[in-house]
Formats: sequence, C-alpha cells, structure tokens
Amino acid sequence: MKTKNVIALAVLSLIVFHTSIAQTKTSFSIRAGVNFQNINGEDMLGDDLDWKLKTGFHIGAEADVPIATDFFIRPGVLFSTKGANLDDPDDTRINLSYIEVPISFTYKPVLGTGRLILGVGPYVAFAVGGKVKNGVDEDIEFENEISPAQAISGTVFMKRFDAGGNIFFGYEFAQRIFAQLNAQLGLVNINPDIEGIDDDTKMKNTGFGISIGYRF
Repeated sequence: MKTKNVIALAVLSLIVFHTSIAQTKTSFSIRAGVNFQNINGEDMLGDDLDWKLKTGFHIGAEADVPIATDFFIRPGVLFSTKGANLDDPDDTRINLSYIEVPISFTYKPVLGTGRLILGVGPYVAFAVGGKVKNGVDEDIEFENEISPAQAISGTVFMKRFDAGGNIFFGYEFAQRIFAQLNAQLGLVNINPDIEGIDDDTKMKNTGFGISIGYRF
C-alpha cells in the first residue's frame, strides 16, 4: 500500500473515531446501596485484628465520560459509611463517615437488551465524622500523628485520609436502571503515628457492597 494511502486511511480512521466519540455524550448517574465493611490489619503486637463486618450505606453521583467505543472514565462523589464491629463484651462498634471520590476505568459492552458493567480504579476518601459506640457514644478524633499522652488518653484517634482500589461488575438494563456489586480494598493505614514510638498497628478499610442506580 502506498504511503499516501496509508496516511489517508489513518486520517479517515481518526475522523470516524472522533465522530463516534462525539456522538456518545457524557452521561450522569445516581446510585445508592448497602456497604458491608470491616477494618483489617494488625495490632501493636502483630496479631491480626479479629473484627467483624459492619453494615453501612453509600449514596452519590457519577459520570460516564466516553474515551472509546464501550469504554468510559467514571469519576464520582459518594457519601459512604464504614467501620467495624469489635465483637467484644461491650458490643463496641466503630462508625466512620467518608466523602469518597472514585475514578474508575469502565467497560460497558452491549449484552442482550442492556449493557454489562465492568470497572476498576482508585479512590480517595476523607473522613467527615466518626464515633465509637459501646453503650456510650464517643467522637473519633482525626489526626495523622498523636502524642504518647493522647495514645493512652482513652480517646480514639484515626487518620482522616484514606485511599485504595475499587472493582465492580453489574448490569445496566434498557430502562437505564443498573445494579452492581462493588468490592473495595483500602491501602492506607488509618491508624495515626505516635510521636517517638514505633507502633506497628495497621488498620485498613475493606469491604464490599451492592448498589442500585439510574443513568440519565
């Protein structure tokens, strides 16, 4: 094939590609659902945290930005509750509330009368509140580093910032209603550092959830 024909074919391919993308506009969706969250990790002695799942919820909005046929970038903003049940005699529960910003790479091929949904990507989150409940409600304080005196004060401290990865799959029906299963793995240790002390405690948010949503 002559060089000029190759160039002409490449230009034509680009025109077709951009035309198809331009015809596929960014869409928006709202979704809400239930979370089943835990805090996994190790205590300061290196023993695994034997904590239990806690039920919470999430609600928010997302956008599907087309980047190629059936492929999208999906940024979003969610309010999400997380935490853990400690399964101790006091029935202690850790409740955490986050504003979460996921950015996912999503593949949505046509399947039947709707679309399959497959996605993966990172998230960042910022705690906006938290309580420890064991008969008495106590606010969680958010600090990246605390003093030894604060560590033994009885107040629960955690880091405000969290980040990790999401993976999800689901199905979008012809009516633009969709359902998906979400799994999340936190990668940030939300246990604060203690000044002058080598504390090996590790606490990371993990869990999964089920969402129902509607795409506009």
